[in-house]
Amino acid sequence: MLVEFSVANHLSFKDKKTLSLEAAPIKEHEENIIESAGYKLLRSAVIYGANSSGKSNFIKSLTTMQTIVSESAKKTSTDKIEVEPFLLNTETENEPSFFEILFLLEGQRYRYGFEANQTTVISEWLFVQKGKKETYLFLRQRNEFEFSDAFAEGKGLELRTRDNALFLSTVDQWNGPLSKKIMLWFNSNTILSGLKHEKDRLYTLACYDMSYWRKELEIFLNQFNLGFTEFYIDEEQSSQRKNAIFTYHNKFNNSGVAESKIKFNLTNQESSGTNKLFDMAGNIIVGLITGRLTIIDELDAKLHPLITLSIVKLFNSPFHNRNNAQLIFATHDTNLLSKGCFRRDQIYFTEKDKYEATDLYSLVEYEESDGTKVRNDRRYEKDYINGRYGAIPFIGDFFGINADE
Repeated sequence: MLVEFSVANHLSFKDKKTLSLEAAPIKEHEENIIESAGYKLLRSAVIYGANSSGKSNFIKSLTTMQTIVSESAKKTSTDKIEVEPFLLNTETENEPSFFEILFLLEGQRYRYGFEANQTTVISEWLFVQKGKKETYLFLRQRNEFEFSDAFAEGKGLELRTRDNALFLSTVDQWNGPLSKKIMLWFNSNTILSGLKHEKDRLYTLACYDMSYWRKELEIFLNQFNLGFTEFYIDEEQSSQRKNAIFTYHNKFNNSGVAESKIKFNLTNQESSGTNKLFDMAGNIIVGLITGRLTIIDELDAKLHPLITLSIVKLFNSPFHNRNNAQLIFATHDTNLLSKGCFRRDQIYFTEKDKYEATDLYSLVEYEESDGTKVRNDRRYEKDYINGRYGAIPFIGDFFGINADE
């Protein structure tokens, strides 16, 4: 489970910014909390902000860290590390990007991170917390390494680690038991785009091939009353199966009696929202039921607000979310703020300062103009739209458009 993620000097993030899923000591929506290994963690978090404020860049930063960790050992010595420093500052443009993540694995809390530019891993670290004490497992500063006795799996492999490769990934290649578990944790996390979701259809189709997941998918999709009574996959029609999914609708006579069924092509004849929901259904359901971390940019795009709300409620529900899955998503759907489904520590905002750097802050830590904290009886949606918490677009005067000279 994720405890927190931090990023600095990457994309629009200049200074270190952190999204924490550790619950704040507030008394509201306690059903939204997971208790595990002595921690109280949030089931979900939502990120709001104006266009170009950095919401997507935060999720891209998570993606970047996951990709570097997963693919580092597969690269060659001449491959670039896919980082991009904050380019709007003369100092940071030449400094490394920073990534750090805290997570729970088998009842232990680990802290792993690294700093890297496009050619070199500058530093890398892995800590474990036992009780109240945190101890290092390995420390790296360029080509200098230090190990604890608890990380014997890494000894001797420092000489096999390229300048542009992560040590953790190298140890995983050599079957280090803890490194393999950490790599598996990284790879199990799912990061989705709510706009470019077509590639996720293959995963939904793979789930549909298995009887257990087929049943769960059908239950999930049928709850949204999308108009069709069932769907069918013609595997022989297309090798990629992109256009071989059909939905069945009732055909009625003039008396309102369903006489037969008519087949529609999902891609060509159903709405873009229906297509998105189908494409993402596999990852959403598997993530929810197996307890994965699921991260979605633009979750609300193409979807009705009540559908978005239903997905969020599934993750926030102790009944449906029994294996401690977590959801982080970015959205413009302010309707969610008025539905009472979030704690103040679950609501995050992104806003750029005058130097074009992104700030990230939660509602629970936001201070009013008089220095007080936001009360839990505030009307969050109305306040946000009115600019009380910042993170909204500043729109200029359109008077000059098509105006007579």
